[in-house]
Amino acid sequence: MPETGFAARMRELRTERGMSLRKLAATAFYGKSYLHELETGMKEPTPQAAERIDEALGAGGALAALAGTGMRRREVIARAGLAVALPHAILHHGRRVGADTPQQIADRTARLRRIDDYLGGADTVAMYSTELESTLRIVQDGSYTESTGRELLRVFAEQAQMAGWAAFDAGRHDDAERWYRSSLAVARDIGDLPLAGNAMVFLAYQELALGRRATETMTAAYDTAAESATPVVRALLHLRRAWVHAVNGHADDTERHLDLGATCLTERHGRPEPDWVYWVDHREAEIMAGRCWAVLRRPMRAIPILEAVLGRYEDTHARDKALYLSWLADAYLDANEVEQGCATAGRAVRLSTGVGSTRPGQRIEAFLGRLGPYALLPCATELQGLFSGQPRG
Repeated sequence: MPETGFAARMRELRTERGMSLRKLAATAFYGKSYLHELETGMKEPTPQAAERIDEALGAGGALAALAGTGMRRREVIARAGLAVALPHAILHHGRRVGADTPQQIADRTARLRRIDDYLGGADTVAMYSTELESTLRIVQDGSYTESTGRELLRVFAEQAQMAGWAAFDAGRHDDAERWYRSSLAVARDIGDLPLAGNAMVFLAYQELALGRRATETMTAAYDTAAESATPVVRALLHLRRAWVHAVNGHADDTERHLDLGATCLTERHGRPEPDWVYWVDHREAEIMAGRCWAVLRRPMRAIPILEAVLGRYEDTHARDKALYLSWLADAYLDANEVEQGCATAGRAVRLSTGVGSTRPGQRIEAFLGRLGPYALLPCATELQGLFSGQPRG
């Protein structure tokens, strides 16, 4: 790939300032290999990356102006390859549902699921709920065999979890719980215990967000799903149990489930993993470990993990990266690195601007609430001003 104007100018500015890639990586909070790829034109920068590198090199906005405008919401949806027609439009000839229809809807659902990597729940909840209603029309109005009906209900249960997650991310907790419980009932009815357990995991996460302990719900989720679950599903269950224990202050149980989750990811097996765990990998295990140690106020364990993984985490995943940066900011504050904590929280604010999720703003507000003893420091007042002046999803 030939060098772009951004790549060439980035290298020129870095050379003029006598700054190594390693130093730029530490200043801009990106991995050295990622910056090398930008500087050689192997990758195009995201708008957020361009702005941060511009700031680190003191380019006054000139470098950022060379970058593209980035991925718009409609482009994300278009790249998912989704047709305009909803699932129920598959029924062109009467009410008969073919044996291949559930897989067609499942494939479409998989593409929809990946949109969550780039957009917040406020942007996706209407889309996901419309898909869910369309699938329900097929279930209610279609004519099909028993096995086809079971597969239709399976994809319906997956879609209900997607809609519930989007509603949760948008702060619509009543809708989220309703969809989670619908998914749980259907998954149990068709005997898909791992999917039922995942619905309970979502319910446990919501309980935590609402200030409840969630220990019993998370334990029940594991007990429901674990025996018949594939290794990656079991990894997800252990990592989520670790998080519940961390929030409740149980360090030993947290570490045990983090280790069990990481071990599950190394298991070899011949069974296909469900698509709803496509995102669970070793990076996710690292992120969860960093988050857990941050919430347990163990900054010396949290900081190295989160610094390493976030250095290679792309800004296109803006909501999630902003959330993870907020836990890193907490860890810096616990390590008495107040300025570094504020700078990291500031990156989270900039990254989450306009993201359709209530959660990054809530996390930053919580961080600001911890800055009381440092309220008069310039970094604290600057962060407060930045947060107050930014529109949020």
